[in-house]
Amino acid sequence: MGFGVFIHRSDSIYEDSPAEQYQFPAQYLRRVEACVGDWIIYYEPRKIVETRGYFAIARVGQVIPDPGAEGMYLALIEPGSYLDFANPVPFNGPTGPVETGVLNDQGRISGRAQSAVRPISPADFRRIIELGFEDKAPLLPRLDHDASLPGFDEQQAPFLFDQERDRVSVTMSRIQRDRVFRRVVLRAYDERCVITGLKLINGGGRAEVAAAHIRPVEANGPDIVSNGIALSGTAHWMFDRGLISLSDDLEILVSRQTNNPDEIRSIINKSGQALPPRRGSDRPHPHFLRWHREHCFKQ
Repeated sequence: MGFGVFIHRSDSIYEDSPAEQYQFPAQYLRRVEACVGDWIIYYEPRKIVETRGYFAIARVGQVIPDPGAEGMYLALIEPGSYLDFANPVPFNGPTGPVETGVLNDQGRISGRAQSAVRPISPADFRRIIELGFEDKAPLLPRLDHDASLPGFDEQQAPFLFDQERDRVSVTMSRIQRDRVFRRVVLRAYDERCVITGLKLINGGGRAEVAAAHIRPVEANGPDIVSNGIALSGTAHWMFDRGLISLSDDLEILVSRQTNNPDEIRSIINKSGQALPPRRGSDRPHPHFLRWHREHCFKQ
């Protein structure tokens, strides 16, 4: 087992779904197999407009031949392991590349930086992870839960590292994952409710909206921004109870089973469309929207 970097482009020609699978050609098979059972970091190349750099972490569960494409393989991501970074990490830091393994003996960037799949040292892995989950933004929720409840320990660091020789293990609580998920979703939607269009900030600088999973965690929904939308309290309540949903083109759907459709429509923004995120790659994925319509929406 070993850590790796997987390059993923938002305009990729491959059948990638970063929280679920990573498609790659046979030339990278040995490198990907070396990552099975361990963590990888997703990286978006600098040539991409508004690149995110190193943007997420995930754990590789297994590698299988792609049944739909001869000569291609799929790295299947361990369910629940994917998480976007709270802070996307740029390729270059103050003193040069944060991934020092891409440098050659002369200290210049080598051809390794172009490899779609490459190993990464535990030191580089840890450096990028710490930068990616550095807790410094005001979007994190208030500590207004009952700290006496099981699992609500906010004294932990965002990630716990256990380094022994050349190994690093990584763990994260559900509460910590929710904090990061909230941060990336609210950033994607500029802290604005996609249903009402309202952007409300309290006196402490905290956004009123919540980060809602389209396919819930309880139903194996991943913590990826394309499985999230920003919703105000009332809209979140209606979405979770299936009174509203979204079509693949983000039309806001109102259940025919509701007792007060006119009141529901009165809080929907005038366009009748959910507000899209700024980046096209953050847009709600159709298969998560389809799941919500089929399993939650009261048609």
